Amino acid sequence: MKEIELKLQGKIKRLTNQTFKFDERVKDGWFSAVYFLKTRDIVNKYKKDNIVTMQFFQKNHAVLCGTDEVIALLKTFADNPDELEIYSLKDGDKISPFETVLTITGQYQTFGYLEGVIDGILSRRTSVATNVYNVVKAASASGKQKQVIFMGDRDDHYITQAGDGYAAHIGGATAQATHAMNEWWGKQGMGTMPHALIQLFNGDIVAATKAYQETFPEDDLVALVDYNNDVITDSLKVARTYGKDLKGVRLDTSRTLIDQYFLRNQHLLGTFDPRGVNAELVFALRNALDEEGFTHVKIVVSGGFNESRIQEFEEYGVPVDTYGVGSSLLKINIGFTGDNVLINGKHAAKAGRRYRPNPRLEKVE
Repeated sequence: MKEIELKLQGKIKRLTNQTFKFDERVKDGWFSAVYFLKTRDIVNKYKKDNIVTMQFFQKNHAVLCGTDEVIALLKTFADNPDELEIYSLKDGDKISPFETVLTITGQYQTFGYLEGVIDGILSRRTSVATNVYNVVKAASASGKQKQVIFMGDRDDHYITQAGDGYAAHIGGATAQATHAMNEWWGKQGMGTMPHALIQLFNGDIVAATKAYQETFPEDDLVALVDYNNDVITDSLKVARTYGKDLKGVRLDTSRTLIDQYFLRNQHLLGTFDPRGVNAELVFALRNALDEEGFTHVKIVVSGGFNESRIQEFEEYGVPVDTYGVGSSLLKINIGFTGDNVLINGKHAAKAGRRYRPNPRLEKVE
């Protein structure tokens, strides 16, 4: 049983290294800035008995993520971790600018070298969780919550997928592209066909869809319909062939192309940008499907979607059922800072920083 299931059942409060599987070189300081390692040596020599409180914050309204990972990091690599006093918010908490999200109290030399690693964990996880939260919120602007699929596998190094997928889950994404993205929170990746499959069937969308259905008969049948840059023609082809078996069609038209539909209907042009997956193309596709009785076929869109573009689609009432979003969710735009703010229980921080108690923090046992 995955730890996330135990956590949801209330049997454990935090995920541990059983989930995160840290690189053992963290203990050697391999991932820590060298000045932290040098400071550890100096403190060991001159100031080893001092007790410090390190406090972490950031400067945005955000969805916090990474606290379980940070606590597991401390429990795994700090010297005498049970002697540390840790207070923390939880993954998924909404946080405000400058709000304290975590404090660690103990001998500096036992954990201080992990400061930068902690900042990095909180920054990446919170950025992804917040990006996803904002996109999911935008996808409900029409009054109906639309599904968001996290498709960030091609937009960053593969080694980040498990943590990013967990952060996306915390942010509200309910489906993700790879199994690795689902590793920490217990589901499997989902997806149907890439352009490569259609290419291998010489651009024949019906043949490619047939091969998919015969190979994966238990899957919901969703056809990718932009390979020939004629999404309405190809959508109707597969809908006429598969009828009720066809659950959806996905549009992923390049932002450098204008779909054949507009080249056949040039009288429609002149008042909007006809490139890529645009609102008018989706309206036309929905109408074409509905006119032939395929009202059950869902429309999935992907390719360059972000919070603002989804917000525009939803406010305009574009008949999209699911958004596939990738690179915009992985932008690291929230940075955390760790500061030593107390020494032996007394205020001591650099100019501009101070101890900021937060009654929402919970003690980590």
